[in-house]
Amino acid sequence: MLALGLDTGGTFTDAVLLDAAGAVRAAVKAPTTRHDLAEGIGAALVEVLRLSGCAPAAITLVGLSTTLATNAIVEGQGGAAGLVLIGFEPAQLERAGLGRALGADPVAFVGGGHDAHGDARAPLDVAALEAFLDRTAAQVDAYAVASMFSVRNPDHERAAMEIIAARCGRPVSASHHLASALDGPRRALTALLNARLVPIVSDLIDRCTAGLAAAGIRAPLMVVRGNGALMAAAEARRRPVETVLSGPAASAVGATFLTGLADAVVADIGGTTTDVGIVAGGLPAIDPLGASVGGHRTMVEAIRMATIGLGGDSEVWIDDAPGAADGLALGPRRLVPLAVLAHHHPGPVHAALDRQSRRAAPGTWDARFALSYRCDPGRIRDDAEHALAAVLTHAAGPVALDELLRGRAAQAALMRLVARGMVGLGGFTPTDAAHVLGRHAAWDATASRKGADLFLRRRDRRGAARAPSAEAFATRVLDLLVARSAAFVFETAAARDGLPGEGLATHPLVRRAWSRGGGGLVEASIRIAMPVVGLGAAAHLHYPAIAAMLGTAAVIPAHAGVANAVGAVVGVVRRVAVTRITRPGSGVYRVHAGDGVADHADYVPAREAAEAAARDLVARALEADGAVDAEIRVTIDERVAEAGGERILIETEIRAEGTGRPRHGVG
Repeated sequence: MLALGLDTGGTFTDAVLLDAAGAVRAAVKAPTTRHDLAEGIGAALVEVLRLSGCAPAAITLVGLSTTLATNAIVEGQGGAAGLVLIGFEPAQLERAGLGRALGADPVAFVGGGHDAHGDARAPLDVAALEAFLDRTAAQVDAYAVASMFSVRNPDHERAAMEIIAARCGRPVSASHHLASALDGPRRALTALLNARLVPIVSDLIDRCTAGLAAAGIRAPLMVVRGNGALMAAAEARRRPVETVLSGPAASAVGATFLTGLADAVVADIGGTTTDVGIVAGGLPAIDPLGASVGGHRTMVEAIRMATIGLGGDSEVWIDDAPGAADGLALGPRRLVPLAVLAHHHPGPVHAALDRQSRRAAPGTWDARFALSYRCDPGRIRDDAEHALAAVLTHAAGPVALDELLRGRAAQAALMRLVARGMVGLGGFTPTDAAHVLGRHAAWDATASRKGADLFLRRRDRRGAARAPSAEAFATRVLDLLVARSAAFVFETAAARDGLPGEGLATHPLVRRAWSRGGGGLVEASIRIAMPVVGLGAAAHLHYPAIAAMLGTAAVIPAHAGVANAVGAVVGVVRRVAVTRITRPGSGVYRVHAGDGVADHADYVPAREAAEAAARDLVARALEADGAVDAEIRVTIDERVAEAGGERILIETEIRAEGTGRPRHGVG
């Protein structure tokens, strides 16, 4: 009985085979092929089977973790989504960052919604909803629906879903399916992000399923949720937002499994992001406020991890604004490193770099490229996008931006294609800096050096050279990565202690501590009280220096580069269901459970019904996820108030939590 762990990140796709005792039989990394994810998955599968010598039929479980959903939110990518807000006021769009997240996507404020007891405040305005759908169906890939107090009565959300399905057939994300807590704007935000992620995660599952079938693997496919638990692939298609922080969650689970450490700071550096979290007592902590990614605070239950758009493939760019770090900046956008581009497309990449180096003056777009991933004609919105997509689709490889872009309209169109995941950008990254310095040799170091030389042609605002050599420039890039990473780890740890973490690394005392006293009368020292477990393919390059800066030890476990894939198959299935009892009037106890609302004349029968419903909901969720040997625990929180010597019920919350092992088998 073998378990196969897969992790599809922005840069690499990892595969790990574990035996029944939990030993790693084989582990491989293959480049993630953004134009067709099945290629990267297939390559990883073929190689891990070859190295292990195992038959595909011996694999009885497949677990998948991914950073794609996290990266999509951080980078502002995903499908276009229409947002339907039922019973909301326009001013509520500014709460929870909902308006910022919506951006230019369409929104409708539709009459309807319920109150806190689940009673309708107004009928659902079907005509307004249908008019909105008729105007926007051709512009969006999916819809998100949120109704006021839908967690107390989801009737209007359910009706809206049926209307959308019948009128335009687009996928629909309903807020009450994704969260059970109040706060309508945050539920709406969660539904909006879910709608945008449907095409990305569905495509990943399709590609993964195709790769598994081609390799002859028939085992059930599970996906890691943001809390580290596993969910069935079919459920991940419906609720892709729950895979936000899937990669970080899998890394925390994998770190605990690989190191045996009960207490540690876990830091996973990938191509696009760095994820930092705390493991205490052998368990990663769950964020009580919901997952926060890309500045958006969702209602997704997730491991308490902080994510920053900083990784080995982060964009290196010039920032000559006052106060900038030596005129250089990193991220948050991910670029395909020049070394990787040139490895796969040496002709066009080197020709463009050489041509740019021969020009008398440096250009704005030097060492920058665009390449087509999958330019779906159905998602191209205007002539400018169509023109760019046509050039990139028919090109023999990456196209230099100084040849592709003609004016601001073309630049704006390119950024829209990038945001929708149809086009990728390439350029100089920390991975290239490591190649220049000989710390990394997997790809084309010559292209990396040419990119560094092109950067050096661009003088700073004082007219001085940015570095005396390509090696010195590369060192500055990696030093900046280490400094920013250390600051992020420090601030994450400080926030865990209840300190105001954000911005704390810029405090003068902290800066003095990191400059070894700074030469003043006051000396300062700061250290992290836990070891730092460094994960990711580049962990050995950066985390010894990061840990030293933080005054602690770096632990880089065996298989650190594939810890996410390990974590993808050593987790459990876990589900939670919440039901509530409110008292809308004298002698009425109302049970709010799933898609139903029921009234009872007495409290005890209402509590029994609410508990039974919670158990049933969580049992059905566990069954949908393929869990076996499930256990369910129920906690009851009764909130009462004293009035005139009487105890009056305000609300009862019944929480059922079920856990089980993922089912092994061969289809």
